[in-house]
Amino acid sequence: MQPPFEVADIIRAAGKDFIEKYRSWLTSLHLKVLSAVARCRTAALGGHRDRCSRCGHVAAISYNSCRNRHCPKCLNHARKKWLSARQGELLAVPYAHLVFTIPHALSSLALQNKQLLYALLFRASAATLLEIAADPKHLGAEIGFFSILHTWGQNLLHHPHIHCVVPVGGLSPDSRAWISPQYRFFLPGGALRRVFRGKYISGLKRAYREGKLCLAGDLQSLADKKAFLSFLRLLHQRQWVVYAKPPFGGAHHVLNYLARYTHRVAISNHRLVALSDGKVTFRWKDYAHGNRQKLMTVSMDEFLRRFLLHTLPRGFVRIRFFGYMANRRRATLLPICRRLIAANSESEKSDTARADDRPAWLCPRCSGSMVVIQRLTADQIAWEAFRRIEVADTS
Repeated sequence: MQPPFEVADIIRAAGKDFIEKYRSWLTSLHLKVLSAVARCRTAALGGHRDRCSRCGHVAAISYNSCRNRHCPKCLNHARKKWLSARQGELLAVPYAHLVFTIPHALSSLALQNKQLLYALLFRASAATLLEIAADPKHLGAEIGFFSILHTWGQNLLHHPHIHCVVPVGGLSPDSRAWISPQYRFFLPGGALRRVFRGKYISGLKRAYREGKLCLAGDLQSLADKKAFLSFLRLLHQRQWVVYAKPPFGGAHHVLNYLARYTHRVAISNHRLVALSDGKVTFRWKDYAHGNRQKLMTVSMDEFLRRFLLHTLPRGFVRIRFFGYMANRRRATLLPICRRLIAANSESEKSDTARADDRPAWLCPRCSGSMVVIQRLTADQIAWEAFRRIEVADTS
């Protein structure tokens, strides 16, 4: 079902005034994101004509996508491709889902230092999992997992956190046995919280010593060493959040489960409810009050400000692999894991999910796959539209 309007409509309606009003803090990356989302699947990006490979039906011109990773309309193909690649890496064991979150007090610092502090969030959470899992008191094994960065809460405000999806269990130090966990939640939550907090704060100290932190605007006072150390002490006194969900399903559940978390943007078009009188209303889930569905209304300027909080630095990788799933190790270690889990070829075959490899667009007449037969530039599309108008006028 098509949403009543899209993020692109908000940008087209308010983007020009928003840019003029807030140009002092907008970067070239922000402007690129706004432009890409506003032009996505419009004649401005050109288009293509498709024909059904089964019945020969030729469709009307389809406009091209912007392929910007912040665009709500451009992630479905990338998600399907990524999930298909993960298909052959699944293990016949339950999986655990853990979420590492930094305190809200770090939000301003993270916004000024996205590249540095988001990378630190990956490193600190991954090092925590690997260290706790390697401790013989807890698991005594090497684990493998991948981590996904999200920077938003349901209300679109800044809320950086890492989702980690981990096969339950791990390789013994000599890689000769598969070790199963002794805890219901895979690894002890209290130890995860303490170690994560220590590693992240240690990383902040190191970045400060090396002069890598940007401390502008309201954060200028933290340039003073005593003030910064006092800030870190307050962070250390807080209870950091590591949320561990009970292990779920097996390999046949994983791909559908992952689709909720990979290749997402801050808000989907389907959560938008109303656009009127310069205000945007959208649905959000209030996790603090029993996951209740609520409506929130903000000005278009405030909506665009919140949307742009979640732009990632150029080239920043937001899905990363660790442990025996690290890129340079997985080809060697995953077959060992399978063998040790004693999954024979038949059970492995039946327990492994199949990614949806159907074409993105099916023929409206016979459901056959549509293939591109002609690519068109923006000028060619404009010329075809002009010719259609001329034909209509003469008739």
